[in-house]
Amino acid sequence: MSFRVAARRVPTLALARPTVAPRAAATSVAAIRLYSDKPSPEARASSIIDSLPGNSFVSKTGWVTLGTGLTAVAISKEIYVANEETVILVGSLIFAVLVGRAITGPYKEWADSQIEIGIESITNIASTRDSRITLMLRHHTTGQPERKISKILNGARAKHTEAVQARIDSVESQKDVVGLTQALYAVAKETAQTEKEVFELRQKTALAAEVKSVLDSWVRFEASEREQEQRELAASVIKKVQDSLKDDKLQKQILDNAVAEIESLVKSKAI
Repeated sequence: MSFRVAARRVPTLALARPTVAPRAAATSVAAIRLYSDKPSPEARASSIIDSLPGNSFVSKTGWVTLGTGLTAVAISKEIYVANEETVILVGSLIFAVLVGRAITGPYKEWADSQIEIGIESITNIASTRDSRITLMLRHHTTGQPERKISKILNGARAKHTEAVQARIDSVESQKDVVGLTQALYAVAKETAQTEKEVFELRQKTALAAEVKSVLDSWVRFEASEREQEQRELAASVIKKVQDSLKDDKLQKQILDNAVAEIESLVKSKAI
């Protein structure tokens, strides 16, 4: 009886041991992988340096040196005073960087998985489409392949013939292009010459109109000057006559002449 119980337990133990062993092996493998995934200090330093802007190691370290120097100068010159707000700002930046690094890995894995799923779906769709096309081609080509091939060849030949004929027609329609181009060139040359002559005539007409306006203004000026001189001459003559009439001797002489003329008329019995 005891032998039977022992014989029954042996298979169960043999089956139970492999289940425990893989768990231990998986735990050890996970520990080894976690230890192997932990980056070394040199790798961390190189990753930090690579994240800095610049193309070479000197330029990247130069940015670090420049930032440190500017910070030291700002603090020494009291341009910037480090206080509790600075500590809060630095802590917030460190927290944001840590959160970003913690989120980047899972998000990248999720995005990669989504991309792989999309690629697999596209591949499946393409494979199903190719299989459908193959089945359709097989369905259509079965039965009378030679007749369909000849029909396709005849259709291609007819399309090629139509294309060649259309090209020949287009070339024939353009056979007089040289003559038309020469005629158009001559017309364009004549048009340019005519436009040149018209422009010259317009310039001459404008110049003649300008000269005529100048001459007319000069004639008007001379006429106004002559009228002014005549008015001044008439005014001076009238003034002289009036001044001479105010003279007593002249008045007496005029009166004597008038009396003498009257007497002569009386004597001649004209009055």
